[in-house]
Amino acid sequence: MKITVATALIKALEFEGVDVMFGHPGGAILPAYDPLYDSSIRHILARHEQGAGHMAEGYAQATGRVGVAMATSGPGATNLVTSLANAYMDSVPIVAITGQVPTHAIGNDAFQEAHTWGITMPATKHNYLVTDPTDIPDVIHEAFHLAGTGRPGPVLVDLPKDILNTEIEWHTPTGQVDLPGYKPNTKGHPLQIRAAVELILSAERPVLYAGGGIIAAGASPQLLELAEKANLPVTTTLMARGAFPDMHPLSLGMPGMHGTYAAITAIQKADLLIAIGARFDDRVTGNPDSFAPHAKVIHADIDPSEIGKVRTAEVPIVGDARIVLDQLISKLDRTLDGREAPAHEDWLETIRAWQRDKVVGYDQEAGGPIKPQYVVEELYRITGGDAIVVAGVGQHQMWASVLWKYSKPRTWINSGGLGTMGYAIPAAIGAKVGMPDRLVYAIDGDGCFQMTMQELTTASTEGVPIKIAVINNNNLGMVRQWQRLFYDGRFSQTELTDHTPDYVKLAEALGCVGLRAEQPSEVAPVIEKSLAINDRPVVVEFKVDPDEMVFPMVPAGGSNDNVALSVEDLK
Repeated sequence: MKITVATALIKALEFEGVDVMFGHPGGAILPAYDPLYDSSIRHILARHEQGAGHMAEGYAQATGRVGVAMATSGPGATNLVTSLANAYMDSVPIVAITGQVPTHAIGNDAFQEAHTWGITMPATKHNYLVTDPTDIPDVIHEAFHLAGTGRPGPVLVDLPKDILNTEIEWHTPTGQVDLPGYKPNTKGHPLQIRAAVELILSAERPVLYAGGGIIAAGASPQLLELAEKANLPVTTTLMARGAFPDMHPLSLGMPGMHGTYAAITAIQKADLLIAIGARFDDRVTGNPDSFAPHAKVIHADIDPSEIGKVRTAEVPIVGDARIVLDQLISKLDRTLDGREAPAHEDWLETIRAWQRDKVVGYDQEAGGPIKPQYVVEELYRITGGDAIVVAGVGQHQMWASVLWKYSKPRTWINSGGLGTMGYAIPAAIGAKVGMPDRLVYAIDGDGCFQMTMQELTTASTEGVPIKIAVINNNNLGMVRQWQRLFYDGRFSQTELTDHTPDYVKLAEALGCVGLRAEQPSEVAPVIEKSLAINDRPVVVEFKVDPDEMVFPMVPAGGSNDNVALSVEDLK
């Protein structure tokens, strides 16, 4: 049967099992919105294309499925770029579909024209400009395959308007995708697996360094099994929170600039670092020349370009994290042949001493200002930790990542590599749409909140009952912290006090419930009240102490040997 490419596009999305997509219409993509009217696919109308992209990311991070975003040409496509770059950095599988001006107008500075293909090339795993109408079923099939296999990431499909209006014969995409040059290696080489196990069994101070690849591969059970079999302490990066249960006795928590003292220092003192699905980013390593100076490195990653990029590995392994961990466990069992693995008792006791003695606390006075740490800990206590937590970027993100005790993967969603302010609200919407039976609580800062607060209208209109805790210190908190520590307290353009909106009234104006806590005694009751409201989005403003800072801290570019637990340690 003959159908338009626009109809074929929607049919192809249905073929891929898409049940929801996020987007904003416009002239060039309008032909695709007409058949969407009759489709089984639910469309969430974002109020900004960046929001649509982050919603697709939140959906993907919460469900493990490929998220879908759609926008028109020109500014619609360029508004998506931030979310594409964010997904690319954090290896989030999304497919973005953009309209384009008609093919005869491309390159003529037509109305709402942008060189989408060129602009998005550095921010996507792959992208297409479709010029042959008959390609569309196969292009969409390939796009989903590329986004969700190997190292996941964003794929963009750019569709000129005249192509969308062309009629074609529909054909069902073939089940197999064969792309020259794209053959992700999923299984680790047996010789490298053997070498890795030999290093694991000979190490005296090993550390398992788990990255976001563990969650992407669904490898959390294997990570736990290897850690317990070989008595390996485990540190989970910002993107891997929940990959290993925080309450487990082998858990070190998060490493890096604002990680736990035990995680940072264990890596520095380790004689073996077993990195699985991690990329040695600068927020973890600090100065790479002084990072884990005594450690040999086993580095397993499905992306071969990551291995050796920052740190040379004695044992490089290219492969899928779950499959590689299965191989390591199997080889370890055969090598031990019923014997016990080294217990590392002295090493683990040293780590436990750091966990006892090197803890950063805070003082929540009954009559004093609310401490942001107290808000996060009360949210955790009252919910029992049974929630999907979504964060923006900044101080609140660090408190939420460290103080909350994560026990399962895909319960922590944030912008890691790109550090995108404004991520929390739209990503929380996507997560809740994907996991409607789960409590989704966004923990956001007031600066981040103001960047994408228009998407509260999306949540209220679409009936997506997310909950948002606004940690309001009337400042761009993390930037202010750096100004206080490194710029002599010259708070240039970080104070939001003079123009702070009334968040309760704002929430109500956008169709949400607005609540507020101004005293420590009000924190628990207002959280309880927010949890009792499930028919609308809820915004809870917590007016917190602006002088609280995030510690531990390793200054940017500094050595992880110098972990500051307080301001005095930086003097």
